[in-house]
Amino acid sequence: MSTSSLSWDQAVLQPPACDAWKEHMEGAAYHLASCIVLLGYMGGSGIFGSLYIFGLLAPGYFCYALWGWLSACGLDILVWNALLVLTCVLQLAHLAYRLRRDTVPEEFELLYKAMYLPLQVPLEVYREIVKCCEEQVQSLGRDQNYAVEGKTPIDRLSLLLSGRVRVSQDGQFLHYIFPYQFLDSPEWESLRPSEEGTFQVTLTAETDCSYITWPRRRLYLLLRKDRYIARLFSSHLGYDISEKLYSLNEKLFAKFGLRFDIRLPSLYHVLGPASSEGELEEAEELPCSPQPDHGLDGASEPPPQPPPPPPAASRPRSSRPESDLLGEDSTSLVLEDFAELPGSFMDYVSEGEYMK
Repeated sequence: MSTSSLSWDQAVLQPPACDAWKEHMEGAAYHLASCIVLLGYMGGSGIFGSLYIFGLLAPGYFCYALWGWLSACGLDILVWNALLVLTCVLQLAHLAYRLRRDTVPEEFELLYKAMYLPLQVPLEVYREIVKCCEEQVQSLGRDQNYAVEGKTPIDRLSLLLSGRVRVSQDGQFLHYIFPYQFLDSPEWESLRPSEEGTFQVTLTAETDCSYITWPRRRLYLLLRKDRYIARLFSSHLGYDISEKLYSLNEKLFAKFGLRFDIRLPSLYHVLGPASSEGELEEAEELPCSPQPDHGLDGASEPPPQPPPPPPAASRPRSSRPESDLLGEDSTSLVLEDFAELPGSFMDYVSEGEYMK
């Protein structure tokens, strides 16, 4: 034991001095290997940095093996560098497999950049969403129906990737669906997981379309398992439904060119059109209760009530203009329908004056 420790001390603390340096330099293979290994260790981090490092270390160690075989004539140099080359090649194969596994088709990559990257959704979470739809892109030909009113069951959730889809009900146009909008978000939100139903509208492709679809059962299982994905779908579906409601709002026009907003209070009378007028009529029909006689002589009588104002002359209502003159379809509303209602928008000159 003491002899072994002495030999290590001599090797580390008192190494044997070189009697003479070699007069000739090593071969070109050795210097080439050293340069390649030096460049290899200058790589960065991440999967692409690892590809760079091991992609240069493998030929560097191969040059060392050639130098040990042809110039140094050392079996140990050849064997060790051959093992290092094999290790680098295996590592490169593993990195290439990971890179291929993590890549997604071009359509899904564009979808990630459009909808999920602005929300900073991790790629691992996005892959779970894509995996749920089996990474398949469906196609829909022109004039082909995605769903038929009253016939197609609600058993999936789909997202339009390209093209344009027309939504109609009873043959009347409602709105369009554009890329990166859900095709059936209202139907999805209208049912519970245990309920079944059919579409209440017809969806027809106006151009060649492509979309992805999630089966209803598989998507419900994913949402139940991952709460982050459930909140993500909830926000996307809520935004999509609000966009569809606002697209329906675009169908309300004023006759004189102003755009009418369904959020304005004047439309609240439409929900109960005769509520305020009915209350006034009932109040007029009630008989006036007689004043109690206190028996005091000379008491001043109450002043006579002024006569009720004459009813306002109803504004003559013209016939509804043709829809093609206003650029609206059969489901659009004309503001003149609400002209006779109290507090209507038509009583004001402009929308700005109404909002005051």
